Amino acid sequence: MENHNLPTEDLKTYGIIKEDLTFSEKLSPEEVQKFLRGYTIVADNDRNRATFQLKDNNTQLKVIFLERDKSLSEILEQSKEKVQYTDIKDLSKPPADWNIEKKAFIFDKENNKTVEFDCINNATELTAIIADQKDLQELGRYKAELQKMKNYLYDKMDQYPEIAKDIARDLTIVDKQISSVSAISNTEQQAENHDPSSVQLDVNDPDRYEDANRQWEEDQEEELHRHKGRGR
Repeated sequence: MENHNLPTEDLKTYGIIKEDLTFSEKLSPEEVQKFLRGYTIVADNDRNRATFQLKDNNTQLKVIFLERDKSLSEILEQSKEKVQYTDIKDLSKPPADWNIEKKAFIFDKENNKTVEFDCINNATELTAIIADQKDLQELGRYKAELQKMKNYLYDKMDQYPEIAKDIARDLTIVDKQISSVSAISNTEQQAENHDPSSVQLDVNDPDRYEDANRQWEEDQEEELHRHKGRGR
C-alpha cells in the first residue's frame, strides 16, 4: 500500500487533511489507519451524506454524495420513541439511475445511542431486533417499509433488465424478511388472543423461520407469475 502518492489536493478540498498535510482532528488515529487501508469515511450533515474512499493504491479519492429524505437530527431524536426509516439517494448518478438505499435507525437503550441498519445488508439482524420488541404496530411499520422496497426493486428490474440478477438477489432478501415478519406477526396475534404466558416468542425459533421460508417460496412463485403477466 502506497501512502506517499495520496491525492492531497482532493483530501484538502474535503477537509480530510489540513494544509500541513496532517489528518483532521475529527478523525481518530484508528479511523485514519482504516481509511488508508481502504475503509470508507462517512460524513453526515442534516439531510446530506458524503462518503470518501481511497482507490487505485491510494492515489485516487472516490467521493459519493447522498441525500436522505429526513434530517439526521430529526431521525436521531425520533428514534428514541420508535424505529425510524429513511431512503437515501445517490446524487452522484443521474436521476433516472438513482439507486435508493433504505436505512433503519434503532435506539439502543443499553448503550444510549442510535444504531443505523441497512434494510438489505443487515436484513436478518434487523428483523430479529424489531421482532424482539414484540410490538405488532412496529412489525406492521417494518413490513410496510419492506413492501415499499419490494415495489421499488420490481420497478428497477423493469427499467434495467441488464442487472436483473443483482436486483433479484435483493428481492429475495426482502421477500424472505416480509414472510418472516408475517409469520412473527401471526404468532404475536395468536399470543394476544390467548393466554400470553402460554406462548413464548423467540426470534431464533427455527420452526417459525422454517414456516416463514416455506411461505416465502409460495409467495415468490406467485409474485413471479404476476410479474410475468406485466409483460416480462
